[in-house]
Amino acid sequence: MLSIANYNMHCGMDGWGRPYDYARAITSLDADVIVLEEAWTTEGDPGGGQSAEAADALGYQLFAHTLGEGRRIRPQPEATDRWIAQPAWADRNRALFMDGVRPLPESARALPRWQEAEPGTWGIAVLVRPDLAVESTRLVPMSTLRTDRVRRAALVVDLTVDGTPISVVGTHMSHLLYGSHRNWAELRRQLETEARRDAVLAGDMNTWGPLVRAFMPGWRRAVVGRTWPSWRPHSQIDHILVRGALRPVAGTVLPHAGSDHRPVRAELDVGSGPHRSGAAAGRG
Repeated sequence: MLSIANYNMHCGMDGWGRPYDYARAITSLDADVIVLEEAWTTEGDPGGGQSAEAADALGYQLFAHTLGEGRRIRPQPEATDRWIAQPAWADRNRALFMDGVRPLPESARALPRWQEAEPGTWGIAVLVRPDLAVESTRLVPMSTLRTDRVRRAALVVDLTVDGTPISVVGTHMSHLLYGSHRNWAELRRQLETEARRDAVLAGDMNTWGPLVRAFMPGWRRAVVGRTWPSWRPHSQIDHILVRGALRPVAGTVLPHAGSDHRPVRAELDVGSGPHRSGAAAGRG
């Protein structure tokens, strides 16, 4: 049995840009493997950033990759009325300014919020329990979309669970309005050879479940439920998918943990027996 969780940690901020205890939130996921998106590393941080802090807290192995560069608003000592005027993804109240691929317009760079923000990097990570044997890791790059402000890639970690070799793949996909279907086609094609037959794919997909199924034929959803926005979720854009002999036996959307996304978690049977349709969390 393997437990796996996925969490877009939003750089340690909530939907209004207020800091939360992300290390505690990640530790509470209680999973053998944890996939993270939007893990932040402040420029000049010798400790490896938020994903390294979480891995240290758990004593887990860490595999991380940077997807973009930009600025994050500096954590504030306490919330004030101005924090709740608009959520952080509203233009003039945004918490993140990603400009590593393309410079932001002057209007954005002129905002006091941008000028006061801290520079750093933003990426994905896979945290693995220390007693699980990791054989290899590799990166699956995807094309940079014309209107995207970060690069896209998948991080593949090969490990053995209960004697079964599997791959865990962590990623953070772009939005459909940026043309993410091109990246989906690349990912689907590359994972045919870059991941083992028995594999898990987890991440913030920025895409609803039915489209994920269409983009990734042969993969099955391990968790079905609403994940975004975390305070009143209406959509599922955070997913755990499986293929091969892996069989979901339980899957859930976890409660709000601090980010603007809710975590998802699944228990997987890694046995090599035939798939059983209709498992509680494994239906497409």
